[in-house]
Amino acid sequence: MQRDDPDYDAAAWQAIVDNYGERVEIETPDEAEHDPGPAPDPDDADRYESPYDDAYDEIDLVDDDRFVPDRPPPVPMPPADRLLAWLGVFCSPAVLLVFLVFGIAMPSWLGWLLVAWFVGGFCYLVIRTPGSPRDPWDDGARV
Repeated sequence: MQRDDPDYDAAAWQAIVDNYGERVEIETPDEAEHDPGPAPDPDDADRYESPYDDAYDEIDLVDDDRFVPDRPPPVPMPPADRLLAWLGVFCSPAVLLVFLVFGIAMPSWLGWLLVAWFVGGFCYLVIRTPGSPRDPWDDGARV
């Protein structure tokens, strides 16, 4: 909702212009008026630590009732073609980066072979990705 009243707009702009540039004057307190209070006694440090030491009993630290999950199953090895594609996606850029960082000269055919391995592996993985989930009612969550 916009206001079409020109008098309201003019008054709002005039209030902005009138208040522009004003600075608040802050009074500095005198040093004599500011009293920080007495210094803490060095013997009080032990008094503040002792009540918290008794707050935790040995019963709180018992691990008998805690949940211990089962060991996860080992990661399955992918088929050889998919493993070769994954190696192309991850290893070929790593090899190119190592050669570049250390300044090692690489034959051009090896560079093109690594680039082709990366592109081929990526395309293979995209093509082999299933279009629908294995189980339509499975959202992947596990309890």
